[in-house]
Amino acid sequence: MIVIGIAGGTGSGKTTVVNKIAGFIPEENVAILMQDSYYNDNHNLSYEERTKINYDHPNSIDFELMLSHIKALKNKETINQPIYSYTTHSRTEDYAVIHPKDILIVEGILIYTNEELRKLCDIKIFVHTDSDLRLIRRIRRDITERGRDVEEVLNRYEKTLKPMHNQFIEPTMKYADLIIPVGGENKVAIDILASMIKEKISK
Repeated sequence: MIVIGIAGGTGSGKTTVVNKIAGFIPEENVAILMQDSYYNDNHNLSYEERTKINYDHPNSIDFELMLSHIKALKNKETINQPIYSYTTHSRTEDYAVIHPKDILIVEGILIYTNEELRKLCDIKIFVHTDSDLRLIRRIRRDITERGRDVEEVLNRYEKTLKPMHNQFIEPTMKYADLIIPVGGENKVAIDILASMIKEKISK
């Protein structure tokens, strides 16, 4: 199994890159693991308490479970990936069944903050996009997909998103094998990445 890590700031275009990579590979040969599915299970907290959690800090991620699932997939074992609700800020009772495939894509803003996870990645990609564009994308996404209002998004950006990005996410760009500016719109970088993947597959 080839493990491809894709990191970058919120709204950088990681999902677009993931989809374009997946487009190069037959669907039956690729599995995708999303970091957001592995937020800590905080069902014991009240809704108000959950809304105050800093979800852009590495401590918000259940890396122990995430690592165990990656290792299980590498050992050709099927896993039950948690499903996280952005509306309730907690895991749901449902899960997604992920089967081992030839290629595993692991995506998330904080994945490279974990040394063990970095070591599990055969290719490490960082999607780098201008901060203003990332903020615009975040506002649109949180309003249309997650039921937030503009004031809430901007307040979270100022108090947590921006400082956490500067402290934890941006510095992990140094671990990347390939940096993709402006995300999925960078056709040259995507083509280079596709060549890297095809070469590893052929080996």
